[in-house]
Amino acid sequence: MAIDHLVVIYVQSNITASIYLYQLLISGDGRQLKLADFGLARLSAIPNGPYTFEVVTLWYRAPELLLGANRYSTAVDVWSVGCIFAEMATGMPLFPGRSDIDQLFKIFQRRGTPTADMWPAVLRLPHYNPEFPQWRESPITDHCSLENLGSTSAADLLGKLLQYDPDRRIACKAAMQHPYFFEQ
Repeated sequence: MAIDHLVVIYVQSNITASIYLYQLLISGDGRQLKLADFGLARLSAIPNGPYTFEVVTLWYRAPELLLGANRYSTAVDVWSVGCIFAEMATGMPLFPGRSDIDQLFKIFQRRGTPTADMWPAVLRLPHYNPEFPQWRESPITDHCSLENLGSTSAADLLGKLLQYDPDRRIACKAAMQHPYFFEQ
């Protein structure tokens, strides 16, 4: 449902919403979802900038922001939705960092340290360091079990939401067409 709301926000308002778990208001019956608190929201359709990279609550912050990107897109919110999706499935934050570098390393430990093959632009980000510790890529289900996710479609969607390269990260409209949303 959060992805559906993001589609509406992006199409109608052209903003990045800066999504985090406590911003979601879910009705008691679980049938309605509302997004609240747009304090860090930014216009994304106006080609101005550079932007600050210190947006979005730390645990839900996309790696491009942690690595110092000062131009970014709605893909940062898609990453946040992936973090929320995992947290709602497991009851625990997927990347519970205590500082920017700790957050980055938590992501690397669970998703692997990004390489130029995974994400060509990573080498050009201001805070990227080729001396970062090297963690091997592992399946998302190593950290968010299929049992918790409920299906392989859910695991596939989560992997696409948490794709390193923002240009390859699934877009909201495409995510809404993912098989996960059509499972019984």
